[in-house]
Amino acid sequence: MTIANWCILAACLLPPGTIALAKAASFRAADKKMQYDNNNPRLWESRLTGWQQRANAAQMNGFEALPLFIAAVILAQQAHADQSMIDMLAASFIGIRVAYTAVYILNMGNLRSIIWFAGLIVCISLLTMT
Repeated sequence: MTIANWCILAACLLPPGTIALAKAASFRAADKKMQYDNNNPRLWESRLTGWQQRANAAQMNGFEALPLFIAAVILAQQAHADQSMIDMLAASFIGIRVAYTAVYILNMGNLRSIIWFAGLIVCISLLTMT
């Protein structure tokens, strides 16, 4: 399996990992309504505020970014583009998504947008290798 293929797996695991941070923190909440409720997760999500709400939004954005990234990697590989370049771009995308999640949680909106755009550029770069 190529590094790029492992990066696809990593990209798929980042969104659940992001919301796991918010879920784990919720168990320390004094108010039972703010603790994660596996029987009614959507209601719990609707009550989130602050960094936990931003973690949930980052999770959703992570899922939204997956189709383009996965398609870009697969199409570049099917086109027999240089695998080392595909691997480098895919690994860059993972680093970018980790940074994106961090600045989203830290509420740094302008930097978040710049980082999001960098992720888009990586995906476009992969697509142009085809």
